[in-house]
Amino acid sequence: MTTTTATRVAAQVVDAVKVYGGGDTAVHALDGVSVTFPAGRFTAIMGPSGSGKSTLMHCAAGLDTLTSGAAYIGDTELGGLDDRRLTLLRRDRVGFVFQAFNLVPTLTVEENITLPLDLAGGKGDQEWLDALIDVVGLRDRLHHRPSELSGGQQQRVAVARAFAGRPDVVFADEPTGNLDSRSGEEVLGLLGRAVRQTARTVVMVTHDPVAAAHADEVVFLADGRLVDRLESPTADKILDRLKAFEVPS
Repeated sequence: MTTTTATRVAAQVVDAVKVYGGGDTAVHALDGVSVTFPAGRFTAIMGPSGSGKSTLMHCAAGLDTLTSGAAYIGDTELGGLDDRRLTLLRRDRVGFVFQAFNLVPTLTVEENITLPLDLAGGKGDQEWLDALIDVVGLRDRLHHRPSELSGGQQQRVAVARAFAGRPDVVFADEPTGNLDSRSGEEVLGLLGRAVRQTARTVVMVTHDPVAAAHADEVVFLADGRLVDRLESPTADKILDRLKAFEVPS
């Protein structure tokens, strides 16, 4: 598999099928999904509960395996990796932001941001880390602990941690789910700035049209299938598109 600069892909799945269970009780969480996530772009994945959006993210990120089909990070096919190489790929080339902040309470903001680098035995690129700290607006909070921060500030730490190792792609699963609307807007704006200012890639799962409107593109799933894509989304356009194929918002 090869890519060119003009069509560089950060992550993708091809003919992705994920089946849970067997026989009459089998659930097809993904049913032949093929989708690319272009490098340097912010893509949102939307769909109703049970549509397969979280399964798609988990399989694309190497957190879960496909029943059939293929998942790639860049040119690397995940199904061909053993556990060790898959762990190293997730550590070095993928970042994660979850609904729960998952910060270590005894560490400072700075230590939480650099934790993945420390665990990998490296110090990272200090110029990159300094720029990242400025992007997320945490320069004056580096020596605070998570308990001294608001929810929005804690999620900003989680975002900075996800980008600290300069991953090819950051996957965000309902990253504003535990935040009030103002803090959520700040974090979503931050993800967008991180894409533009650091040339990274973000793939975000969300059920919220307002959140998805921060993305460059929205991918819609229903019943385990890709049903639509929307460029330059607005909340109103997303709601109209959801109504068009009768996916509840």
